[in-house]
Amino acid sequence: MILPFFVYGTLRPGERNHDRFLRGRTLREEPGRLRDAVLYEGPGYPYAVEETGSVVGGELVTALPEAYAGLLAELDRLEEYVPGDPSNLYERVAGEVVRDADGTAVRAWVYLAAPSVAGRLRARGRRIAGGRWRGGGR
Repeated sequence: MILPFFVYGTLRPGERNHDRFLRGRTLREEPGRLRDAVLYEGPGYPYAVEETGSVVGGELVTALPEAYAGLLAELDRLEEYVPGDPSNLYERVAGEVVRDADGTAVRAWVYLAAPSVAGRLRARGRRIAGGRWRGGGR
């Protein structure tokens, strides 16, 4: 399934992984919001966790068609995501993202905190107020 990516952490423009992974490989990058999720602080990067009624801000990234397969594999490695692996920190899921520009909803790949991580964060994690992570750039 070929979908755009929703990024909310170190892959956002101005953050440390944007140029490394996305520069020159995207067709479009546009502001958007992930519905029914909240952000928690991680060790230098955020985690999105499902929560009804909350919103996470970030960017909707559409890869160039010729870059898509390689980018998907690289982002899975960056997020240490392996399908079906119970030790994943993140799970890649198809979520609904709303474009800020026109309010249209788009399905996109989103890396959410894996269930075990999400449980720990809900119990004792630090939420990021406003649903928008500001990592401080490079």
